[in-house]
Amino acid sequence: MPEHTSARPAPPATSAAPVAPVAPATRYPIRPDERSGMLHPRNVERFAAAWIDPHPSVAAVVDRYWHVTWNLPEGEHIDQRIIDHPAVTLTIEAGDVPAPLLVTGVQRGAWRRRITGSGSVFAIRLRPAGLEVVSDLAVRSVADAATPVIPTLDARVHRLLATVEPEADAAARAAAADDAIATLLVERPLDAEQELANAVLVELAERVHERTGTTLGAGLGASDRAVQRALARTVGHGPKWVTRRVRLQEVARVLSTDASVQIADLAARLGYADQAHLGNDFRGVVGLTPGAYQRSVRTAMAGVGGSSSS
Repeated sequence: MPEHTSARPAPPATSAAPVAPVAPATRYPIRPDERSGMLHPRNVERFAAAWIDPHPSVAAVVDRYWHVTWNLPEGEHIDQRIIDHPAVTLTIEAGDVPAPLLVTGVQRGAWRRRITGSGSVFAIRLRPAGLEVVSDLAVRSVADAATPVIPTLDARVHRLLATVEPEADAAARAAAADDAIATLLVERPLDAEQELANAVLVELAERVHERTGTTLGAGLGASDRAVQRALARTVGHGPKWVTRRVRLQEVARVLSTDASVQIADLAARLGYADQAHLGNDFRGVVGLTPGAYQRSVRTAMAGVGGSSSS
């Protein structure tokens, strides 16, 4: 689901016991003009959708909690597509949904789901380091799929979600997830490679308007090879792929919110060699050229057709 660029993660707790939250969770609506990766972000206005910040004690594991609820008229649907963040997401779902508990891996293409009827989702979007803390799953084993979480898939992550699921609302679920993940983090503290992977993704999101260059590793006090290994282990892709992913989220944000933008100018602002390179990247993930996508956004905003798309 949507991406929200956040500050550098706080270091994990180092005490022998989990750190309990000391203040209510910060909750705020997901906005259509955010770098969410939603290809038609105005759809968010049809949901009750919000972010919840994780407690600082687990911010090295959890990037963001989010939750949505929907109730569509009979016969109506929304084809939701997202250039999702390069991250693994755990969800607790109810209503017209594929399964009650899911793990969604890093996707090479745009994530897609047809939304119908009514339902709700509470999500735990992990940082790169997070999957190894909360589960015994390898990042590549869940890539390009949304897999039901059952005990035989992975007992550790199933216990986590089963602990959080009974809570009455999203805020209570976030608090329960904070507590449970803090305990898991004490059991499996991050190593240096996991911390590097977290820092790389934050850095790439913050410098989306710059070329990657050869200074990424140097700026983080690591070699380029170390960066490559850290991302391969935790995300399943290298820094060039992750950079393209974050940039494409920015492409979608700009094209869906600024009708006057010229694609060639946008390519230059984002550090692409030229408009053709941007177009090839975007079409490879979305299946549309940037121009065709821009026109589809305008059509959707004009209210053409009975059902919403993307």
